[in-house]
Amino acid sequence: MRKLNITELNRISAEEFKKAEKTPLVVVLDNVRSLNNIGSVFRTSDAFLVEKICLCGITATPPSQEIHKTALGAEDSVEWEYDKSTLECVNKLKSDGYFVYSVEQVAGSTMLQDLTLEAGRKYAVVLGNEVKGVQQEVVDASDGCLELPQFGTKHSLNVSVTAGIVIWDFFRKMKL
Repeated sequence: MRKLNITELNRISAEEFKKAEKTPLVVVLDNVRSLNNIGSVFRTSDAFLVEKICLCGITATPPSQEIHKTALGAEDSVEWEYDKSTLECVNKLKSDGYFVYSVEQVAGSTMLQDLTLEAGRKYAVVLGNEVKGVQQEVVDASDGCLELPQFGTKHSLNVSVTAGIVIWDFFRKMKL
């Protein structure tokens, strides 16, 4: 097997990305501290044509050299907005017709592999702070909660890893 070179990958430009049909998914970052995690979420969101990222609370915003280090320019292609309050962002998304899931371990959560998505529906997923997770008031305002199955000794995954798994799963179920 031969590795493909960059020109053989036929990637679209940032301008073409902005015009492309997006996955009807908004990613909400609730007080995410690490700029590397934020950049990674931008890069994954670019890969799977995410509609928009909402950066909330203490979550940093572009331009930032630290975000760019992992986003590699995806912060320029993926639409984003900043909201001081994650709860206000979630309420705004709900009023705009989005079905909002928080990714959090709660009683009655839906395991990601059991999630069924409705065709034609718009979705948002809230990913939480690296230590405290999604704020309880945001969980309470969500339409549901998603949980990733885990079988080892740790109780959580890194937020950017979780984002990658969840975004891929939504893309797979909605676009493939």
